[in-house]
Amino acid sequence: MKSIYLFGIAVFSLFESCGTPAAVSSTTAKKSQDDKSKQETVAAAPTKEAKPMVLTPALAEGKDLYENNCAKCHDLFKPTDYSKENWAPILVSMQGKAHLSDMQMASISNYIYAQL
Repeated sequence: MKSIYLFGIAVFSLFESCGTPAAVSSTTAKKSQDDKSKQETVAAAPTKEAKPMVLTPALAEGKDLYENNCAKCHDLFKPTDYSKENWAPILVSMQGKAHLSDMQMASISNYIYAQL
């Protein structure tokens, strides 16, 4: 009986952690709105066109990490949407949310900064 109870809790926890946007709690939704308003404030920075660049293997890895990890939760921003100074705090805050290692984050940062 105890094992069935623990199994039920484990299954519930699994589904809770993998919730869809429709299953987001109100506190998470409020936090998400706060994050969006912060990003909108930062978005007031002027945008510029991306300069042509050669995609080295290291930059290709950063691009792949950026597209496959960041797009899981939200639309991707163009690297030129923000300045380097504006990207820095965004990348720091997203690293923890996306559960990325320092090495992965460095690769993503290099990819973004190479286009500025």
